[in-house]
Amino acid sequence: MIRSVNKYLSVAARNMKRSAIREILKLLQKPEMISFAGGLPSPETFPVDDLKEIVVEVLDTHGAEALQYGTTEGDPSLRKALVGRHIQQGLNIGTENLIITTGSQQALDLIAKIFIDPGDYILCGLPSYLGGLNAFSVYGARMKGISLDEEGMRPDHLEETIIHLRDLGKKIKFIYIIPDFQNPAGVTVPESRRQRIIEIADKYDLLIIEDSPYRDIRFSGETQKMMCQLDTTGRVLTLCTFSKILSPGFRVGWVIGNPVLLERIAMAKQTADLCTSAFVQKIIARYMEKGLLEKNLTKTIALYGERCRFMTECLRKYMPADVTWTEPQGGLFLFVTLPAGTDTEIIFKKAVEHNVAFVSGSSFFCNNGGHNTLRLNFSFSDKKDIEEGIRRLASVIGDEIKSK
Repeated sequence: MIRSVNKYLSVAARNMKRSAIREILKLLQKPEMISFAGGLPSPETFPVDDLKEIVVEVLDTHGAEALQYGTTEGDPSLRKALVGRHIQQGLNIGTENLIITTGSQQALDLIAKIFIDPGDYILCGLPSYLGGLNAFSVYGARMKGISLDEEGMRPDHLEETIIHLRDLGKKIKFIYIIPDFQNPAGVTVPESRRQRIIEIADKYDLLIIEDSPYRDIRFSGETQKMMCQLDTTGRVLTLCTFSKILSPGFRVGWVIGNPVLLERIAMAKQTADLCTSAFVQKIIARYMEKGLLEKNLTKTIALYGERCRFMTECLRKYMPADVTWTEPQGGLFLFVTLPAGTDTEIIFKKAVEHNVAFVSGSSFFCNNGGHNTLRLNFSFSDKKDIEEGIRRLASVIGDEIKSK
C-alpha cells in the first residue's frame, strides 16, 4: 500500500494546481444554477448539421488517411487553409510559420516546457488568464504582474519591471499577453501600444507570447494588427484556437511564429502526443474550404455582441452604484470591480446559494490581489438567464456591500 504519493512526484508535478475554474464548474451541475463562470461558447453556434455532412465527406474521400497518424506539424490542408486566411488578414507567412496543436492550452504547456527553467520570471498581465499562469508555474516559473488600464498592459510599468528584475539579477524569459479582449479583463491593446511593447521586448531581448483565442470575435470597434504582424525580429509567438470560433470539443489550435522557434515546439509536441487528430483536422480544413467558417463566425459575433450589450444593460439596471465593469469590444468576458474591502470569494459562496455563479477575480492575479473583482461570461447564457442571473448576483453583492 502506498502511504503517500508525494515522495514519488517530480518537482513539476508538485507545482501542479487544480484549475479554480474547472473545479467551480464541477460544483454547478444543478439545473436551476445560472452560471457565468466558464468560458463556454454557446451551443447555438455549433454547426452540427454542416459538420455531419463533412464528416461523411472526409471519410468517403480521405478515410484511410484521416484515421491514420498524422504529421506533428499538422495536416497540410488545414495548415494551408489557415495560412491563406491569415494572408488575407495581412500577415506575411507561409506554412513553415504555422504548427497545429491540440488546443492552444497545449501550446501554452509546450512553450513553458521548452523555455522555462525553475526560477525564471514571466511577465504577465495583472490580471491574466489562469490557464497560462498554471501552465507556466508547473515548470517553476515566477510570475510578475504588469498592471493593466483601459488599453491593456501598460508599457511604462512593463519596462520599469524589467529594469528592476534585471537589477536584482533575475532572468526573464518572455512577456505573456492577451492583446484582444483580454481574459479576464476584456480590454484590448491598441496598435500603438502593441508596437511599443514589441520595442521593449526587442530592447531587452525577450520573447512575446501573444495569446489570441478571442481575436475573431469582435463585435464593435476597429480591428488592431496582431503583434506577430507588427513584429520584425521573429520574437513573437501567437497562439490561436478553434475552441471559441468553431468547437472546443475539437481541441485544435495553432501557433504562428519564427520557424526556428516552431521547430522546438514540434520536438516537444512529439513527446506529448505525436500529433493532433488527423481526422478532426481534415474535418476543419474541409469546413474552411467550403467557406463555412466565416459564415458561421458572422452569426457567432452577432449573437455574442447582443448578449454582451444585454448583460451590461442588466448590470446598469441592477448593480449598486459603486460597482463598475469593463465593456469589451469582443470576446467572451467582462470584468467587474466592487468597492475596496469586499471579498468576491465570500460573495461566491452566497451567490451559489442563490443559484448564480461567477469566477472570483483573485484567481487571475499572480500577486494575490483582485479580491474585490470577478469575471462574468456572457456568451453561454440566453437573455432570460442573463437578466435573472445578474438580478440574483446584484442582490447578493448589494447585501454584502451594505454589511460592511
